Amino acid sequence: MLPIDAAAHSSRWRRRHPVDKAVLGLGLTVLAISLPPWPGAALVLAVALTLLLGPAGVGARQLWRAYRVPLGFCVTGALTLLVQIGGPGGFVTFADGGPARAGGLLLRTSAASLGVLLFAFTTPMSDLLPRLVGAGVPAPVVDVALVTYRMSFMLLDSMSRVRQAQAARLGHTTRAAAWRSLAGLGATAFVRAFDRASRLQAGLAGRGYDGTLRVLVPEVRVSRGFVVASAALLTGVVALTLVLERFLP
Repeated sequence: MLPIDAAAHSSRWRRRHPVDKAVLGLGLTVLAISLPPWPGAALVLAVALTLLLGPAGVGARQLWRAYRVPLGFCVTGALTLLVQIGGPGGFVTFADGGPARAGGLLLRTSAASLGVLLFAFTTPMSDLLPRLVGAGVPAPVVDVALVTYRMSFMLLDSMSRVRQAQAARLGHTTRAAAWRSLAGLGATAFVRAFDRASRLQAGLAGRGYDGTLRVLVPEVRVSRGFVVASAALLTGVVALTLVLERFLP
């Protein structure tokens, strides 16, 4: 199981309906994109970070391990706005207004990423996917997503075991050995994926599979109080942004 999925299963908001958390997390994401980078996106970033480390109960180390990958993409994308290609100054020169645009993009993307992580760290996929059928998503699409989700963890576990076995047999001592081990790992994962898929198909056929995977979903109702509080928080962020725009440069 991936660390972010394990954290979602042990989250304080684990028993809340996905709609509750979608209103809050995805609402913050929308605000990060639509509000001005300063101070709007900065406020969204601060609110999302506070919710993740506070009420949601996400550990700082867990959050950093999940956040550093999208943050790296955010930084890489922002750096490209600092320079321009061509022009009278030379082939590669600093862009006019580049730092401001790069900072704005970094604020927007990093804040939006935290909003998505707020939803991901509190909502296991096993709670979300079965409920998509009720939201109008075709059942075959949800079934494929469920199987892919399940198979992903099985393949990751299989690859981890193969890699450990290779390391125990000194398969990573030299560069040539590491490349041979990597090729063997890829071949083994490919064969095991087809084997697992065949066994899964046989198991479903033996259980009378009729085209729909029936999954028991915990009975949880949408909390009106939580949704109202989330909407009030989002409205407060918008209002505070409009107020601070008048006083901050």
